[in-house]
Amino acid sequence: MGGPEMAPHTPPDVTAPAPGSGAALGAVLAVVKDLFFVARIRETARLAGVPLTFARSVEEAETGLAARPRFVLLDLTAGFDYERLFGAVARSAVPVLAFTTHALARQTQPWHGRCARVVTKETLTQELPSLLKEGIPA
Repeated sequence: MGGPEMAPHTPPDVTAPAPGSGAALGAVLAVVKDLFFVARIRETARLAGVPLTFARSVEEAETGLAARPRFVLLDLTAGFDYERLFGAVARSAVPVLAFTTHALARQTQPWHGRCARVVTKETLTQELPSLLKEGIPA
């Protein structure tokens, strides 16, 4: 008959909320390539009980936007095709919380106006738990 029951499989780019968190928050789509930040964001989301999906390319981001995330967390320093990415975001009407560095702030400036909020990596690190739980402040 039936064999042992197997635990459900979570794809590697999806972080499930911590067990018992009781969170009913909608998912966040993180468009990030930096492995250090991927690990930090993933663990923070898990501890905060926030479902999170990662996209490491514009194609993956377009697929992720179809699921209507609460917001997009976007790395403006990763060298994505930002014109295409922001076009997809605009069509989905999902707000963007973007991050950059002090050193690259001028280079990323053209994209800041298309984001609900732009922060430095340092600020993101400090505020990430509340941003994931509460979303982007108006």
